[in-house]
Amino acid sequence: MTTPSATAPRAPRSAPARRPGRSPLQRRLRALRRAAPLTYVGLLLAVFVSVFPLWWMFVIATRTTDAASRFPPVLLPGDRFDDNVARLFGEASANFGTGLLNSFISAGTVAVSVVLFCSMAGFALAKLRFKGRDFFTVAVVLTMAVPVQVGIVPLLVLMEWLGWRGELQAVIVPFLVSGFGVFMMRQYVSQGVPDELLEAARIDGCSTFRTYWSVVLPALRPAMTVLGLLTFMTVWNEYVWAIAVLTPDNPTVQFSINQLQESAYARDFALMFTGATLATLPLLILFVLLGRQLVGRIMEGAIKA
Repeated sequence: MTTPSATAPRAPRSAPARRPGRSPLQRRLRALRRAAPLTYVGLLLAVFVSVFPLWWMFVIATRTTDAASRFPPVLLPGDRFDDNVARLFGEASANFGTGLLNSFISAGTVAVSVVLFCSMAGFALAKLRFKGRDFFTVAVVLTMAVPVQVGIVPLLVLMEWLGWRGELQAVIVPFLVSGFGVFMMRQYVSQGVPDELLEAARIDGCSTFRTYWSVVLPALRPAMTVLGLLTFMTVWNEYVWAIAVLTPDNPTVQFSINQLQESAYARDFALMFTGATLATLPLLILFVLLGRQLVGRIMEGAIKA
């Protein structure tokens, strides 16, 4: 004889609750957390190799010149940083204050110009239909294959002809547009701005420039941030062209640091490292403020790949 409990149908089990799906970035970060200990050792070693020169530069900037030749090296800051900064700005041969101001003007102007014009060109090459579009795209890519050093001599002759030798526009005008920036913006517009969005803007009566300004430009904001940061860093660190075209009376910050090592028979390493520290500080601040956008774009590109 069977009991009622044996013949009663079993109640269906409730389906287990599904966990919210993880994004590709979250899955990659979860995989990194399961990395082998050797991976962490390698990462710590890479961080040490990257950060130690900057730390030692700052340490020497807070001490006297003889600290640069001590062994084992000095690893703790001193109390001479204020004195070294005062000596640095008082060094007439370096014109460090003028160099800082010129670098801010040139790097900021070039960064804004590159972001604006390259985003326009990238939008045109990616979404507009006109004769010769493919030719211009190939031409832009070919400019990236030509080393910058190849064009220094003819560009220097052009600066002499224009009368810009020793003037700040000589380090600004030649770099107002970047082939890399145009190509980067073209790729981003092709992938990040759908054609349906542009068609909707045209149906609403927007002109081409209004479509760029109101529709394309907001979508390009992450890529523009990255391009502006990279361009600012490149122009700020430009050394060869600044040495070739400027004069000690009107330098950039890299030119000023170069003048510090040529101004005396014995190099004042404390003074040089103080200048290098002050020249590096704006880039570190920019990277802290905008580094999230840069890392996010790199990770997004890795996930798409």
